Amino acid sequence: MKKVKHRNSTSRILGISLAVLLTFSTSLFAQETEAPAEAATTEAAADPAKGKSLFNANCAACHKLNQKRTGPALAGVGGKYEREWLYKWIRNSQGLIKSGDADAVALWEEWQPSVMNSFPQLSDEDIDNILAYTDAPPPSPPPGEEVTGATGGGTQGSGISNEIILTALVLVFGILVVMLLLVNKTLRRIAEANGVELVTEEGEKRLPIWKAFVQNQFLVLVSVIFLMLSGAYFAYGYLMQVGVDQGYKPVQPIHFSHKIHAGDNEIDCKYCHSSARVSKTSGIPSLNVCMNCHKSIPEYTGEEDLANGYTKDFYTKEIQKLYEAVGWDDANQQYTGESSPVKWVRIHNLPDFAYFNHSQHVTVAGIECQKCHGPVEEMEVMYQFSPLTMGWCVNCHRETNVKVEGNEYYEKIHEELSKKYGVDKLTAAQMGGLECGKCHY
Repeated sequence: MKKVKHRNSTSRILGISLAVLLTFSTSLFAQETEAPAEAATTEAAADPAKGKSLFNANCAACHKLNQKRTGPALAGVGGKYEREWLYKWIRNSQGLIKSGDADAVALWEEWQPSVMNSFPQLSDEDIDNILAYTDAPPPSPPPGEEVTGATGGGTQGSGISNEIILTALVLVFGILVVMLLLVNKTLRRIAEANGVELVTEEGEKRLPIWKAFVQNQFLVLVSVIFLMLSGAYFAYGYLMQVGVDQGYKPVQPIHFSHKIHAGDNEIDCKYCHSSARVSKTSGIPSLNVCMNCHKSIPEYTGEEDLANGYTKDFYTKEIQKLYEAVGWDDANQQYTGESSPVKWVRIHNLPDFAYFNHSQHVTVAGIECQKCHGPVEEMEVMYQFSPLTMGWCVNCHRETNVKVEGNEYYEKIHEELSKKYGVDKLTAAQMGGLECGKCHY
Protein backbone atom coordinates (compact mmCIF):
# COMPACT_ATOMS: atom_id res chain seq x y z
CA MET A 1 0.00 0.00 0.00
CA LYS A 2 1.36 3.41 -0.97
CA LYS A 3 1.77 5.87 1.89
CA VAL A 4 1.20 9.60 1.46
CA LYS A 5 2.13 12.21 4.06
CA HIS A 6 -1.00 13.96 5.24
CA ARG A 7 -1.23 16.94 7.56
CA ASN A 8 -4.31 17.89 9.58
CA SER A 9 -6.86 19.31 7.11
CA THR A 10 -9.46 20.75 9.49
CA SER A 11 -7.77 24.14 9.88
CA ARG A 12 -7.23 24.34 6.10
CA ILE A 13 -10.90 23.68 5.48
CA LEU A 14 -11.96 26.37 7.93
CA GLY A 15 -9.43 28.83 6.51
CA ILE A 16 -10.54 28.27 2.92
CA SER A 17 -14.23 28.53 3.78
CA LEU A 18 -13.74 31.75 5.76
CA ALA A 19 -11.69 33.28 2.95
CA VAL A 20 -14.44 32.41 0.46
CA LEU A 21 -17.02 33.90 2.85
CA LEU A 22 -15.09 37.18 3.14
CA THR A 23 -14.68 37.38 -0.64
CA PHE A 24 -18.41 36.75 -1.14
CA SER A 25 -19.44 39.33 1.48
CA THR A 26 -17.06 41.96 0.07
CA SER A 27 -18.47 41.57 -3.43
CA LEU A 28 -22.03 41.59 -2.09
CA PHE A 29 -21.58 44.82 -0.13
CA ALA A 30 -19.75 46.37 -3.08
CA GLN A 31 -22.71 45.59 -5.32
CA GLU A 32 -25.09 46.99 -2.70
CA THR A 33 -23.20 50.29 -2.48
CA GLU A 34 -22.83 50.58 -6.25
CA ALA A 35 -26.50 49.83 -6.94
CA PRO A 36 -27.82 53.29 -5.95
CA ALA A 37 -25.28 54.99 -8.23
CA GLU A 38 -26.35 52.83 -11.15
CA ALA A 39 -30.01 53.41 -10.36
CA ALA A 40 -29.40 57.13 -10.17
CA THR A 41 -28.10 57.20 -13.71
CA THR A 42 -30.98 55.21 -15.11
CA GLU A 43 -33.93 56.62 -13.19
CA ALA A 44 -36.43 58.75 -14.98
CA ALA A 45 -36.51 62.53 -14.64
CA ALA A 46 -39.60 62.40 -12.44
CA ASP A 47 -39.23 60.61 -9.11
CA PRO A 48 -42.50 59.32 -7.56
CA ALA A 49 -40.75 58.80 -4.20
CA LYS A 50 -39.77 62.47 -3.99
CA GLY A 51 -43.21 63.33 -5.29
CA LYS A 52 -44.84 61.46 -2.42
CA SER A 53 -42.79 63.44 0.09
CA LEU A 54 -43.71 66.73 -1.59
CA PHE A 55 -47.36 65.66 -1.82
CA ASN A 56 -47.53 64.90 1.91
CA ALA A 57 -45.86 68.21 2.74
CA ASN A 58 -47.86 70.48 0.43
CA CYS A 59 -51.01 68.75 -0.84
CA ALA A 60 -52.12 66.14 1.71
CA ALA A 61 -53.83 68.70 3.95
CA CYS A 62 -56.56 69.22 1.33
CA HIS A 63 -56.23 66.33 -1.13
CA LYS A 64 -56.08 62.57 -1.24
CA LEU A 65 -55.35 60.40 -4.24
CA ASN A 66 -58.65 58.51 -4.45
CA GLN A 67 -60.98 60.41 -2.14
CA LYS A 68 -62.53 63.86 -2.33
CA ARG A 69 -61.75 66.10 0.62
CA THR A 70 -61.43 69.88 0.73
CA GLY A 71 -60.27 69.55 -2.85
CA PRO A 72 -60.70 66.92 -5.59
CA ALA A 73 -58.99 63.52 -5.65
CA LEU A 74 -55.67 63.87 -7.46
CA ALA A 75 -55.06 60.35 -8.79
CA GLY A 76 -54.30 60.65 -12.52
CA VAL A 77 -54.52 64.45 -12.53
CA GLY A 78 -51.43 64.65 -14.77
CA GLY A 79 -53.38 63.10 -17.63
CA LYS A 80 -56.37 65.45 -17.31
CA TYR A 81 -54.60 68.76 -17.93
CA GLU A 82 -51.63 70.03 -19.89
CA ARG A 83 -48.37 70.09 -17.95
CA GLU A 84 -47.72 73.82 -18.55
CA TRP A 85 -51.23 74.64 -17.32
CA LEU A 86 -50.64 72.63 -14.15
CA TYR A 87 -47.41 74.58 -13.51
CA LYS A 88 -49.35 77.86 -13.63
CA TRP A 89 -52.30 76.52 -11.61
CA ILE A 90 -50.19 75.12 -8.77
CA ARG A 91 -48.00 78.20 -8.47
CA ASN A 92 -50.75 80.81 -8.71
CA SER A 93 -54.30 79.45 -9.00
CA GLN A 94 -56.00 82.74 -8.15
CA GLY A 95 -54.04 84.58 -10.83
CA LEU A 96 -55.06 81.97 -13.39
CA ILE A 97 -58.72 82.31 -12.37
CA LYS A 98 -58.59 86.10 -12.65
CA SER A 99 -57.07 85.80 -16.12
CA GLY A 100 -60.28 84.09 -17.26
CA ASP A 101 -58.77 80.70 -18.07
CA ALA A 102 -61.67 78.34 -18.82
CA ASP A 103 -60.34 75.32 -16.88
CA ALA A 104 -59.37 77.43 -13.89
CA VAL A 105 -62.76 79.14 -13.75
CA ALA A 106 -64.54 75.78 -14.03
CA LEU A 107 -62.58 74.38 -11.09
CA TRP A 108 -63.31 77.49 -9.02
CA GLU A 109 -67.04 77.28 -9.72
CA GLU A 110 -67.10 73.58 -8.81
CA TRP A 111 -65.15 73.79 -5.55
CA GLN A 112 -65.82 77.29 -4.20
CA PRO A 113 -65.63 78.62 -1.55
CA SER A 114 -62.53 76.41 -1.12
CA VAL A 115 -59.46 78.30 -2.33
CA MET A 116 -56.49 76.54 -3.87
CA ASN A 117 -53.29 77.60 -2.10
CA SER A 118 -50.45 78.97 -4.22
CA PHE A 119 -47.09 77.21 -4.16
CA PRO A 120 -44.62 79.53 -5.93
CA GLN A 121 -41.70 77.79 -4.21
CA LEU A 122 -42.26 74.56 -6.16
CA SER A 123 -40.02 74.17 -9.20
CA ASP A 124 -40.99 72.43 -12.43
CA GLU A 125 -39.05 69.40 -11.24
CA ASP A 126 -40.94 69.38 -7.92
CA ILE A 127 -44.29 69.50 -9.70
CA ASP A 128 -43.20 66.78 -12.14
CA ASN A 129 -42.29 64.57 -9.17
CA ILE A 130 -45.68 65.20 -7.54
CA LEU A 131 -47.50 64.36 -10.76
CA ALA A 132 -45.40 61.22 -11.16
CA TYR A 133 -46.61 60.17 -7.71
CA THR A 134 -50.28 61.00 -8.36
CA ASP A 135 -50.24 59.29 -11.77
CA ALA A 136 -48.42 56.16 -10.60
CA PRO A 137 -50.66 53.07 -10.35
CA PRO A 138 -51.19 51.91 -6.76
CA PRO A 139 -48.94 49.00 -5.81
CA SER A 140 -50.77 45.69 -5.65
CA PRO A 141 -49.92 43.64 -2.54
CA PRO A 142 -48.92 39.98 -2.93
CA PRO A 143 -51.78 37.44 -2.60
CA GLY A 144 -52.74 36.87 1.00
CA GLU A 145 -50.74 39.84 2.27
CA GLU A 146 -52.66 42.59 4.04
CA VAL A 147 -52.00 46.22 3.26
CA THR A 148 -50.88 48.04 6.38
CA GLY A 149 -50.64 51.73 7.07
CA ALA A 150 -47.43 53.65 7.50
CA THR A 151 -45.64 53.28 10.80
CA GLY A 152 -42.86 55.20 12.30
CA GLY A 153 -40.53 52.25 12.42
CA GLY A 154 -41.07 51.10 8.84
CA THR A 155 -38.41 51.26 6.15
CA GLN A 156 -38.84 52.99 2.84
CA GLY A 157 -37.84 51.48 -0.51
CA SER A 158 -37.31 47.90 -1.55
CA GLY A 159 -33.65 47.44 -0.52
CA ILE A 160 -32.40 44.27 1.18
CA SER A 161 -31.92 44.77 4.90
CA ASN A 162 -28.61 44.10 6.63
CA GLU A 163 -30.22 41.34 8.70
CA ILE A 164 -31.15 39.40 5.57
CA ILE A 165 -27.65 39.83 4.12
CA LEU A 166 -25.95 38.66 7.32
CA THR A 167 -28.28 35.68 7.61
CA ALA A 168 -27.50 34.70 4.01
CA LEU A 169 -23.77 34.98 4.70
CA VAL A 170 -24.02 32.72 7.75
CA LEU A 171 -25.96 30.14 5.74
CA VAL A 172 -23.42 30.25 2.90
CA PHE A 173 -20.56 29.86 5.40
CA GLY A 174 -22.23 26.85 7.00
CA ILE A 175 -22.91 25.22 3.64
CA LEU A 176 -19.28 25.73 2.56
CA VAL A 177 -17.94 24.15 5.74
CA VAL A 178 -20.24 21.13 5.38
CA MET A 179 -19.39 20.72 1.70
CA LEU A 180 -15.63 20.87 2.32
CA LEU A 181 -15.85 18.35 5.14
CA LEU A 182 -17.86 16.00 2.90
CA VAL A 183 -15.34 16.41 0.07
CA ASN A 184 -12.48 15.69 2.44
CA LYS A 185 -14.24 12.57 3.71
CA THR A 186 -14.98 11.37 0.17
CA LEU A 187 -11.36 11.86 -0.95
CA ARG A 188 -10.17 9.84 2.05
CA ARG A 189 -12.42 6.95 1.06
CA ILE A 190 -11.26 7.10 -2.56
CA ALA A 191 -7.62 7.10 -1.45
CA GLU A 192 -8.15 4.10 0.82
CA ALA A 193 -10.03 2.23 -1.94
CA ASN A 194 -7.05 2.71 -4.27
CA GLY A 195 -4.56 1.48 -1.70
CA VAL A 196 -3.26 4.89 -0.67
CA GLU A 197 -2.62 5.13 3.05
CA LEU A 198 -2.75 8.58 4.61
CA VAL A 199 -0.29 9.05 7.43
CA THR A 200 0.56 12.07 9.53
CA GLU A 201 4.00 13.41 10.34
CA GLU A 202 5.95 11.66 13.05
CA GLY A 203 4.40 12.35 16.42
CA GLU A 204 1.52 14.39 14.95
CA LYS A 205 -1.98 13.54 16.07
CA ARG A 206 -5.33 14.52 14.66
CA LEU A 207 -6.22 17.79 16.43
CA PRO A 208 -9.64 18.92 17.58
CA ILE A 209 -11.22 21.72 15.58
CA TRP A 210 -10.55 24.42 18.17
CA LYS A 211 -6.86 23.50 18.48
CA ALA A 212 -6.50 23.41 14.71
CA PHE A 213 -8.10 26.84 14.59
CA VAL A 214 -5.75 28.29 17.23
CA GLN A 215 -2.61 26.91 15.56
CA ASN A 216 -3.50 28.29 12.14
CA GLN A 217 -2.16 31.88 12.32
CA PHE A 218 -3.69 32.95 9.01
CA LEU A 219 -7.13 31.76 10.08
CA VAL A 220 -6.80 33.50 13.44
CA LEU A 221 -5.71 36.77 11.79
CA VAL A 222 -8.54 36.74 9.26
CA SER A 223 -11.09 35.90 11.98
CA VAL A 224 -9.86 38.73 14.22
CA ILE A 225 -10.06 41.24 11.35
CA PHE A 226 -13.54 40.02 10.45
CA LEU A 227 -14.76 40.26 14.06
CA MET A 228 -13.22 43.73 14.53
CA LEU A 229 -14.85 45.07 11.36
CA SER A 230 -18.20 43.51 12.25
CA GLY A 231 -18.02 44.87 15.80
CA ALA A 232 -17.13 48.36 14.54
CA TYR A 233 -20.02 48.25 12.07
CA PHE A 234 -22.61 47.33 14.68
CA ALA A 235 -21.12 49.67 17.31
CA TYR A 236 -21.27 52.60 14.87
CA GLY A 237 -24.86 51.77 13.92
CA TYR A 238 -25.86 51.57 17.58
CA LEU A 239 -24.15 54.82 18.59
CA MET A 240 -25.68 56.70 15.64
CA GLN A 241 -29.14 55.82 16.99
CA VAL A 242 -28.51 57.24 20.47
CA GLY A 243 -31.02 60.01 21.07
CA VAL A 244 -32.93 59.27 17.84
CA ASP A 245 -36.52 58.41 18.72
CA GLN A 246 -38.00 58.03 15.24
CA GLY A 247 -41.10 55.85 15.48
CA TYR A 248 -41.64 56.60 19.19
CA LYS A 249 -45.34 55.99 19.89
CA PRO A 250 -46.22 56.31 23.59
CA VAL A 251 -49.62 55.46 25.08
CA GLN A 252 -51.41 58.64 26.19
CA PRO A 253 -53.70 58.91 29.24
CA ILE A 254 -56.57 59.89 26.91
CA HIS A 255 -56.61 58.31 23.46
CA PHE A 256 -56.61 61.06 20.83
CA SER A 257 -57.06 60.04 17.20
CA HIS A 258 -55.44 62.45 14.73
CA LYS A 259 -56.98 60.32 11.99
CA ILE A 260 -60.49 61.22 13.14
CA HIS A 261 -59.85 64.87 13.99
CA ALA A 262 -57.33 66.01 11.34
CA GLY A 263 -58.29 63.39 8.74
CA ASP A 264 -62.00 62.57 8.79
CA ASN A 265 -63.15 65.91 10.27
CA GLU A 266 -60.44 67.97 8.52
CA ILE A 267 -59.67 70.11 11.58
CA ASP A 268 -56.72 72.40 10.89
CA CYS A 269 -53.64 71.48 12.93
CA LYS A 270 -53.23 75.10 13.99
CA TYR A 271 -56.73 75.22 15.47
CA CYS A 272 -55.53 73.07 18.37
CA HIS A 273 -51.83 73.98 18.21
CA SER A 274 -52.51 77.69 17.78
CA SER A 275 -49.26 78.87 19.36
CA ALA A 276 -47.30 77.34 16.47
CA ARG A 277 -48.13 80.48 14.47
CA VAL A 278 -46.57 82.95 16.92
CA SER A 279 -44.39 81.00 19.34
CA LYS A 280 -41.28 78.90 19.53
CA THR A 281 -43.29 75.86 20.58
CA SER A 282 -46.49 74.44 19.13
CA GLY A 283 -47.96 74.07 22.61
CA ILE A 284 -50.19 71.45 24.20
CA PRO A 285 -53.83 72.31 23.53
CA SER A 286 -55.80 73.01 26.68
CA LEU A 287 -58.77 70.78 27.39
CA ASN A 288 -61.03 73.80 26.93
CA VAL A 289 -60.14 73.67 23.23
CA CYS A 290 -61.40 70.07 23.17
CA MET A 291 -64.58 71.12 24.95
CA ASN A 292 -65.40 73.69 22.27
CA CYS A 293 -66.65 70.73 20.25
CA HIS A 294 -67.18 67.98 22.80
CA LYS A 295 -69.77 69.88 24.81
CA SER A 296 -72.06 68.83 22.00
CA ILE A 297 -70.35 65.53 21.14
CA PRO A 298 -70.69 63.16 24.12
CA GLU A 299 -70.33 59.98 22.07
CA TYR A 300 -68.61 58.74 18.93
CA THR A 301 -70.81 57.90 15.94
CA GLY A 302 -68.21 57.56 13.18
CA GLU A 303 -66.57 54.55 11.59
CA GLU A 304 -64.99 51.82 13.69
CA ASP A 305 -61.63 50.10 13.32
CA LEU A 306 -62.53 46.67 14.65
CA ALA A 307 -59.27 45.10 13.52
CA ASN A 308 -57.35 47.25 15.99
CA GLY A 309 -60.03 47.32 18.70
CA TYR A 310 -61.18 50.89 18.11
CA THR A 311 -64.93 50.54 18.53
CA LYS A 312 -67.54 53.23 19.07
CA ASP A 313 -67.70 52.31 22.76
CA PHE A 314 -63.91 52.71 23.01
CA TYR A 315 -63.98 56.25 21.63
CA THR A 316 -67.01 57.17 23.76
CA LYS A 317 -65.18 56.06 26.92
CA GLU A 318 -62.25 58.29 25.98
CA ILE A 319 -64.63 61.24 25.68
CA GLN A 320 -65.89 60.43 29.18
CA LYS A 321 -62.29 60.60 30.41
CA LEU A 322 -62.14 64.09 28.96
CA TYR A 323 -65.32 65.05 30.85
CA GLU A 324 -63.86 63.73 34.09
CA ALA A 325 -60.64 65.69 33.58
CA VAL A 326 -62.38 69.04 33.00
CA GLY A 327 -65.22 68.36 35.45
CA TRP A 328 -68.05 68.45 32.94
CA ASP A 329 -71.53 67.20 33.85
CA ASP A 330 -73.03 66.24 30.51
CA ALA A 331 -76.48 65.52 31.96
CA ASN A 332 -76.84 69.04 33.37
CA GLN A 333 -74.62 70.71 30.78
CA GLN A 334 -72.46 72.50 33.33
CA TYR A 335 -69.02 72.33 34.97
CA THR A 336 -68.78 70.77 38.41
CA GLY A 337 -65.57 72.57 39.37
CA GLU A 338 -63.83 69.24 40.09
CA SER A 339 -61.05 68.94 37.52
CA SER A 340 -57.82 67.00 37.32
CA PRO A 341 -54.74 67.48 35.13
CA VAL A 342 -54.00 65.15 32.24
CA LYS A 343 -50.41 63.92 32.20
CA TRP A 344 -49.71 63.85 28.47
CA VAL A 345 -46.56 62.04 27.33
CA ARG A 346 -44.29 64.21 25.18
CA ILE A 347 -43.43 62.69 21.79
CA HIS A 348 -41.18 65.18 19.96
CA ASN A 349 -38.28 66.38 22.09
CA LEU A 350 -35.22 68.23 20.81
CA PRO A 351 -32.02 68.52 22.88
CA ASP A 352 -31.74 71.62 25.07
CA PHE A 353 -28.80 72.91 23.01
CA ALA A 354 -30.84 72.92 19.77
CA TYR A 355 -33.06 75.95 19.06
CA PHE A 356 -36.15 75.55 16.93
CA ASN A 357 -38.86 78.14 16.35
CA HIS A 358 -42.25 76.95 15.10
CA SER A 359 -43.45 80.43 14.07
CA GLN A 360 -40.37 80.97 11.88
CA HIS A 361 -41.17 77.81 9.96
CA VAL A 362 -44.99 77.86 10.03
CA THR A 363 -45.75 81.57 9.58
CA VAL A 364 -42.69 82.99 7.84
CA ALA A 365 -41.62 79.99 5.76
CA GLY A 366 -45.16 78.67 5.22
CA ILE A 367 -44.11 75.06 5.83
CA GLU A 368 -46.94 72.58 6.33
CA CYS A 369 -47.03 70.52 9.53
CA GLN A 370 -46.74 67.30 7.50
CA LYS A 371 -43.26 68.32 6.33
CA CYS A 372 -41.82 67.41 9.74
CA HIS A 373 -44.59 65.46 11.47
CA GLY A 374 -45.60 63.26 8.55
CA PRO A 375 -49.18 62.41 7.46
CA VAL A 376 -50.77 63.15 10.85
CA GLU A 377 -54.21 63.02 9.24
CA GLU A 378 -53.66 59.26 8.81
CA MET A 379 -52.29 58.53 12.29
CA GLU A 380 -54.60 56.83 14.76
CA VAL A 381 -51.87 57.08 17.40
CA MET A 382 -49.43 59.95 17.05
CA TYR A 383 -45.76 59.00 16.68
CA GLN A 384 -42.48 60.67 15.78
CA PHE A 385 -42.34 60.51 12.00
CA SER A 386 -38.99 62.18 11.28
CA PRO A 387 -35.60 61.46 12.89
CA LEU A 388 -35.16 65.13 13.91
CA THR A 389 -31.39 64.75 13.63
CA MET A 390 -28.97 67.53 12.72
CA GLY A 391 -28.29 65.97 9.31
CA TRP A 392 -32.01 65.82 8.58
CA CYS A 393 -32.44 69.53 9.40
CA VAL A 394 -29.35 70.54 7.41
CA ASN A 395 -30.56 68.67 4.32
CA CYS A 396 -33.91 70.41 4.57
CA HIS A 397 -32.21 73.82 4.74
CA ARG A 398 -30.18 72.95 1.66
CA GLU A 399 -33.15 71.74 -0.38
CA THR A 400 -35.97 74.05 0.69
CA ASN A 401 -36.52 77.28 -1.23
CA VAL A 402 -37.27 80.38 0.82
CA LYS A 403 -40.71 81.88 0.32
CA VAL A 404 -39.62 85.22 -1.08
CA GLU A 405 -42.91 86.60 -2.41
CA GLY A 406 -44.57 89.08 -0.09
CA ASN A 407 -41.56 89.44 2.21
CA GLU A 408 -39.63 92.64 1.55
CA TYR A 409 -36.66 91.50 3.64
CA TYR A 410 -36.17 88.28 1.65
CA GLU A 411 -36.92 90.01 -1.66
CA LYS A 412 -34.12 92.51 -1.04
CA ILE A 413 -31.63 89.78 -0.13
CA HIS A 414 -32.66 87.73 -3.16
CA GLU A 415 -32.18 90.74 -5.40
CA GLU A 416 -28.69 91.40 -4.04
CA LEU A 417 -27.66 87.73 -4.33
CA SER A 418 -29.01 87.58 -7.88
CA LYS A 419 -26.94 90.60 -8.90
CA LYS A 420 -23.76 89.40 -7.22
CA TYR A 421 -23.85 85.64 -7.67
CA GLY A 422 -26.64 85.00 -10.14
CA VAL A 423 -28.73 83.13 -7.58
CA ASP A 424 -31.99 81.98 -9.14
CA LYS A 425 -33.62 80.37 -6.11
CA LEU A 426 -32.97 81.34 -2.53
CA THR A 427 -32.57 78.43 -0.11
CA ALA A 428 -32.45 78.50 3.66
CA ALA A 429 -28.78 77.50 3.48
CA GLN A 430 -27.98 80.57 1.38
CA MET A 431 -29.74 82.67 4.01
CA GLY A 432 -27.36 81.44 6.70
CA GLY A 433 -29.36 78.34 7.61
CA LEU A 434 -26.17 76.31 7.99
CA GLU A 435 -24.48 78.62 10.48
CA CYS A 436 -23.94 76.96 13.85
CA GLY A 437 -25.29 79.93 15.77
CA LYS A 438 -28.68 79.69 14.05
CA CYS A 439 -29.62 76.56 15.98
CA HIS A 440 -26.99 76.30 18.75
CA TYR A 441 -26.37 79.03 21.29
